[in-house]
Amino acid sequence: MQCWKGPLPSPDVRTIEDMLPVLADPSCRATGPLYVMFRDLALTPEDREWLAYHRLRYDITVISPRDLCGELAKTKGHYHPVSPSGARYPEIYEVLQGSAHYLLQKRDLSDVIMVHASEGDLVMVPPGYGHVTINPGTADLVMANFVSSAFTSEYGDYERLRGGACYELSGGRVVKNPSYPDLPPLRSFSASQIRSRLTLPPGALYELVGSDHLNFLNFPEKEGGMFSPYRGA
Repeated sequence: MQCWKGPLPSPDVRTIEDMLPVLADPSCRATGPLYVMFRDLALTPEDREWLAYHRLRYDITVISPRDLCGELAKTKGHYHPVSPSGARYPEIYEVLQGSAHYLLQKRDLSDVIMVHASEGDLVMVPPGYGHVTINPGTADLVMANFVSSAFTSEYGDYERLRGGACYELSGGRVVKNPSYPDLPPLRSFSASQIRSRLTLPPGALYELVGSDHLNFLNFPEKEGGMFSPYRGA
C-alpha cells in the first residue's frame, strides 16, 4: 500500500456475507471480501508507545469498488459509546486514495448528513453520530482514521435497522432505508468546503502524532469548537 510506509499487520476482513444484515437487498447472493481493516498502526516504536499511552489508535481501511446487488460498496456502520464526560466518543478520517461518501446520522435521527470527500480531505464524525463510509468510485478507497482505543464500537442499531438511514445505489441515487421512521432532509457537504472549520494544522492526519491536537478523541468535552463544521455550512 503506497500511502503507508510502515509495517502492516494481518488485516481484519469484512466479507459481503458479513454485510448481509445491512444491505439494501437482503436477498443479495454476492460473495467474497469487501473491505479490509489494518488496525493499530504506527511508523516507529516511539509512535506506538505514544499512541498507547494516549489511548489512541491509527487505522487504515481499504474498500474495494463493488456492486452489492444494486448498492455501492460500503462499511457496516456503527455508533460510539459514551465517554466518562457524558459525551459520545468522536472520530476523524482522512482519505488517502480514491473518493468517499460519509453518511453520518445522529443517534436520535434528528440529523442525517452526506459528506463528499476526496484524496487529502479530513472528515469529522462528531459525538452522537453513527457513520457508514461508501466507495462511490471505480478504484479502491483507502482511508485512515484516528479514534480512541478506550471503547468498542456499537453495531446493533445498524444491524437491527438493516443499515444506515439511507442507501446509495449503484447509479448514485440515494434512497431512504424503509426500516427507519420519517427523517429530516438529507444534508450534503463537500469535505473541502469545511476543512477550515476543523481547528487542526494543515498536513496529513498521521503528522498529529505527538501533538495535543488529538486530545479531543478521548476528551470530547474539550473540543474547542472542533465539532461544529457542519453547522451553518
